[in-house]
Amino acid sequence: MLEIRRHSKRSGDEAVHLSQEGVELARWSGTLMGPFQVVATSVAPRARETAIAMGFAVTVELPTLANVNEFLKESQAAAYDVGAPFTRLARLVGRNGSAVHAYSHALARQWSELMAPLGAGDAGLVIGHGGHIECALTALFPEAEHDEWGALFGYMEGARLHYDSAAGRFHDIEFVRG
Repeated sequence: MLEIRRHSKRSGDEAVHLSQEGVELARWSGTLMGPFQVVATSVAPRARETAIAMGFAVTVELPTLANVNEFLKESQAAAYDVGAPFTRLARLVGRNGSAVHAYSHALARQWSELMAPLGAGDAGLVIGHGGHIECALTALFPEAEHDEWGALFGYMEGARLHYDSAAGRFHDIEFVRG
C-alpha cells in the first residue's frame, strides 16, 4: 500500500515552512498511520517537515522533475476548464505530448519505483503537493470516474493506493479526506 498525502499547513501560499498549526495537524495525522518501510518527500522543506512532524524519518527525497515549470504553466489551464476538479485534470493529463501528461506519468513512475522493492504487506508514504499528486493519480487511474473523486486535496488529504508487486502496478484507490 502506498499512502499519498499533501503536505501540512503553512502560513500563506508563499511560505516555505510549516506553520505551528501545520506541525500540530501533521503530528495528529501521523498518529493514525504507519508503519512505513519507505517515506518519500519532495525536495520542498514543507514536505520534509510534514513527514518529520508526523513522526516518520524521510528515507527518500524525490527529485524535482525537469519539466515542472512547463507542468505548472499548462496545469493552470484546468482552472478555466469546466467540470469537476479531477475531471478537468484528467483531460489535461490525457493530452499526449503535453507537459502535464509527461510530468504526471513521470511522478506516477516515481511512486511505482518506490513500491517495486517492497515486500508483501509493506507500505510506503509520499508527501507531495496539491495539484501534482492529483495529476499523478489521474495518470494512474485514467479510466476512473473522476467526476466522483470530489475536490482537490486540502492539507494532509490524499489517497491510499494498493500495489500489486507481481504485476508492477497500482490498483484500487481509497481517498483520505479531512
